[in-house]
Amino acid sequence: MPRLIHTLAALAVLGLAAGCSSAPGIGEASVAGAASEKASAAQPFWVDPASSAAQQIELWRRQGRTEDAALLRRIADEPAALWPAGEIDPAPMIKAATASASQEGRTALFVAYDIPHRDCGQHSAGGAADADAYRAWIGKFAEALGGAKALVVLEPDAVAHLVDGCTPAEYAPERERLLSEAVTRLKQQPRTKVYLDAGNPAWIREPDRLVGPLTRAGVAHADGFSLNVSNFQTDEVTRKYGLRLSAGLGGKHFVVDSSRNGNGPLPGAWCNPPGRALGTRPTTDTGEPSLDAYLWIKRPGESDGTCEGGPDAGRWWPEYALGLAANSRR
Repeated sequence: MPRLIHTLAALAVLGLAAGCSSAPGIGEASVAGAASEKASAAQPFWVDPASSAAQQIELWRRQGRTEDAALLRRIADEPAALWPAGEIDPAPMIKAATASASQEGRTALFVAYDIPHRDCGQHSAGGAADADAYRAWIGKFAEALGGAKALVVLEPDAVAHLVDGCTPAEYAPERERLLSEAVTRLKQQPRTKVYLDAGNPAWIREPDRLVGPLTRAGVAHADGFSLNVSNFQTDEVTRKYGLRLSAGLGGKHFVVDSSRNGNGPLPGAWCNPPGRALGTRPTTDTGEPSLDAYLWIKRPGESDGTCEGGPDAGRWWPEYALGLAANSRR
């Protein structure tokens, strides 16, 4: 099966493109059909062998930056979620990834991120034009998953932005209805797991405030909720928070984004903070029955936005990626 490499990813590695929530509709990941030779037999999740990190390694090797290329293997050899672009049909990327993952008997990781009024007009602003456009996009997303093993993190920040008031209250009923419909549609796929996003412990500090909105948004029909997407809260802090929220949701399970939390957060900074590190490698061996997995949901090395010298949200930023890898102790 031929490789399907996203144009922006290829340009970034060639030095022709610059360098978030992870990308708002940029389609940050390249997708390869070939099986990854580097994937561990024990790793349940699919590793994209043509990711931006993998391409960057090849470029740096040609340039003689062999030590930097070796460090970047800490990113390239691990599974990270794909964020299909909202402005285009998500099916080609999803079908390519699930086909490759199925060849290896692994689960492909995805993020669905196209809710109307996304990110309150901030770094990752955008989303579907209206409710019908979102339903159509989610329908294409779900159909493309087919019968493959997949895990989908649904709409980072969407519920938390309702709770903190950033998204106007008049949008709440429609958003909760759309999220609930999206959960139902995605769960029609026989081997798809869905985790509805619930922000992070430093954002909505009282998890009980999330219970009502998550319930109305259909979390009961999902496999659980996700925490710490694109953030830097430590595993321990996030685990404790997740258990409290789980208790309020009748024991619902959860997953944690550990992609960049190896050094924890930098107080007062969430957008491309310096000195951060890769966190726990993706695994389902969490030691906590309610915690289904540590995942790399945010793709390490992709910018949070135009801050601290970074490119647009979701764009590959090789020097930031190198810093995450160099600071990693895992």
